[in-house]
Amino acid sequence: MATHNDFGQIAEDLAAEYLQKNGYKILTRNFRFQKAEIDIIAEKEGLIIIVEVKARSTDVFILPQEAVTKSKIKSIVIAANHYLDEFNKNSEARFDIISVLPDKKGNLNIEHIENAFEALDAN
Repeated sequence: MATHNDFGQIAEDLAAEYLQKNGYKILTRNFRFQKAEIDIIAEKEGLIIIVEVKARSTDVFILPQEAVTKSKIKSIVIAANHYLDEFNKNSEARFDIISVLPDKKGNLNIEHIENAFEALDAN
């Protein structure tokens, strides 16, 4: 079995591939600002898409998307605002979550939750 960090990297790679196959242009991955990190920043139809990738080996205790706490949302929003300012992006931003969970056969399933949260949720 892959280690926690390996599984997280695999999940991020799968999420990036999924987005590209669905018409998204990947702008950057693992964007860091202060202590915050955005897993994937993409663009589609004039929107900047901020993507948090959450992977779990099981959903027994919590679904991956439920692990995105208010404090995590706040740090993502701060980093997203910095990215938009730094790269002079005047586009509207959308915040998505991609969850990655193995099924009973060990295949990894991707769930893309568009508009998973808003910047206002950080308050």
